[in-house]
Amino acid sequence: MQIFKFGGASVKDAAGVRNVAKILENVGYANTLIVISAMGKTTNALEVVVNSYFKEQEKLAESIQVIKDFHYHIIRELFTDENHPVYWKVDGLFAELTSFLERNKSPKHSFVYDQVICFGELISTTIISQFLNDNGIKNTWIDVRNLVKTDSNYRDASIDWEETQSNIRTHINKSLLNITQGFLGSDANFFTTTLGREGSDYTAAIFAYCLDAESVTIWKDVPGVLNADPRYFEHTELLHKIPYKEAIELAFYGASVIHPKTLQPLQQKEIPLYVRSFVNPTAEGSAVCNVPELEPKVPCFILKKDQILLSLSSRDFSFIVEEGISYIFKSLHKAQMKVSVIQNSAISFSVCVDNKFDTLAELLEKLEERFKVSVTEKVTLYTIRHATPAAIQAVETGKTVLLKQVAADTVQIVVA
Repeated sequence: MQIFKFGGASVKDAAGVRNVAKILENVGYANTLIVISAMGKTTNALEVVVNSYFKEQEKLAESIQVIKDFHYHIIRELFTDENHPVYWKVDGLFAELTSFLERNKSPKHSFVYDQVICFGELISTTIISQFLNDNGIKNTWIDVRNLVKTDSNYRDASIDWEETQSNIRTHINKSLLNITQGFLGSDANFFTTTLGREGSDYTAAIFAYCLDAESVTIWKDVPGVLNADPRYFEHTELLHKIPYKEAIELAFYGASVIHPKTLQPLQQKEIPLYVRSFVNPTAEGSAVCNVPELEPKVPCFILKKDQILLSLSSRDFSFIVEEGISYIFKSLHKAQMKVSVIQNSAISFSVCVDNKFDTLAELLEKLEERFKVSVTEKVTLYTIRHATPAAIQAVETGKTVLLKQVAADTVQIVVA
């Protein structure tokens, strides 16, 4: 069995949906399960809905209408018959969203976030499943929340692998084309959970692991895995074959092509991961697989914008050693801060973090109880794997270097 994953960029409009059908016809879809993300920037638009719900109730209806208009524009292009079942199915999903917001009593942002954000994937898969069925590509639509079970850590849930594997093996018919949602799961109470932003790749890996799939293919708007993001770097190179360990390192440091959690279950069963272009589906693309070393072995650049650099120093010039470092990391963990790089000396400690849950104020309050804290916001972190002197110079030229960390195979540079 093979697993395909189509991201938001690949299904951002009616042309994208038609292209999915074309790809399936060209490459084949026997014994296939397809994982699909929300269309275009729908997840961002649903985050606006969540923000309106908590902070600007007067804008709530308008923020939902924007999402409705976007999807109904796509539906009208794909389905000319206004009596087509897709209309009432999508109507029902929007009614479910509105009903939740009207009856919800929970004040917890992360809980509400997951119950709202899931509608992007539910709507996109409903539309695409219907379109494929109408065009001779018969498929079964599956609500992933009935299969992928998690804990209740909303917005970043952990998988209950035993129950998830049992569900998937019991309910997935490998002889059919199955379509389901990425990014989503449910907890013991059947409330929706999410697996972290960009978690659809991870969903594909979960299904691959549980079904002992032959491969996973992620269809992207790039030729494959490049040695740098072409939006920020010129003269990028395609990486043809990437060892699992190397891909995990790249994902850990923030390479956007592959979700960090995706590779671990695939490596365990040596299931290859292919990254291919939905613009040019016959091109070779990249393969993450069981090879000894990176091919070609070139410097790989990873850029993370809008990071925060925290510089801590002891108030009494005492050493920042095990107990103090433990306090810092406990504070970072409690604030759900993603640590990108650390550097410490006897009386100072610097850490570059990603404030993805908007908890900086809470963290600073805790840290300032024990340390002097200097904050530099909106810094950029460059990570260079297999760095060369020329690669380092290219990154540093014309920039103010705030922190630099050099290891055997990796250089990290924080710049203003």
